[in-house]
Amino acid sequence: MIAPWNKMYRYNVREQPREETMDVLDKNGLSVNVDVTVRFNPVYNRIGDLHEVFGTEFVNTLVVPEVRSSVRQVMGRYTAEEIYSTKRNEVESSIIEETAIILKANNIDMRALLIRSINLPAEIKGAIENKLTREQEALSMTYINERERLEADRKVIEAKGIADYNRIVSASLTTNILKLRGIEATNKLAESANAKVVVIGSGKDGLPLILGGNN
Repeated sequence: MIAPWNKMYRYNVREQPREETMDVLDKNGLSVNVDVTVRFNPVYNRIGDLHEVFGTEFVNTLVVPEVRSSVRQVMGRYTAEEIYSTKRNEVESSIIEETAIILKANNIDMRALLIRSINLPAEIKGAIENKLTREQEALSMTYINERERLEADRKVIEAKGIADYNRIVSASLTTNILKLRGIEATNKLAESANAKVVVIGSGKDGLPLILGGNN
């Protein structure tokens, strides 16, 4: 039973979402429109403390103001380009960290905070996207140039190997070795079923002469 002079308040201690849309300024004073979602729940065994300080409207008097404040403070340390593209994950992580600390100190567990969208003025967004496209094209060209350089190096090494091989082989092919190879070839032709006539003698280079035909 509840005494007549007491009043009961109900608190939802389950995880609950809150969506916020706000305009913030980047470090250069450019306006950035941001949509965020925060998921949180009160610490159930600290409801008394939460109620004493913020009351039943703690979402509007604590959660929302602190989320908006953290988003503004963090994004104010970055440029629009960093917020929109190059450091978006870093920005989101900083907002999560700073918001969670503040809410935890006031008996709120923040489960998640997500940046749903970041909207810039059309001309700024277009300029950033064009810059990113040019950077990607430059990286692609650098990759192509490096690949072609490596292929050229490979061909130089391959050509050097072939030249070295030919030089070694040429140095080893003396007149006597050539005559021996000619004799071996003549003997193989003589053993062939298709050999008609084999004439052993010396040609201009001192190698055997072979005359023959196929059936």
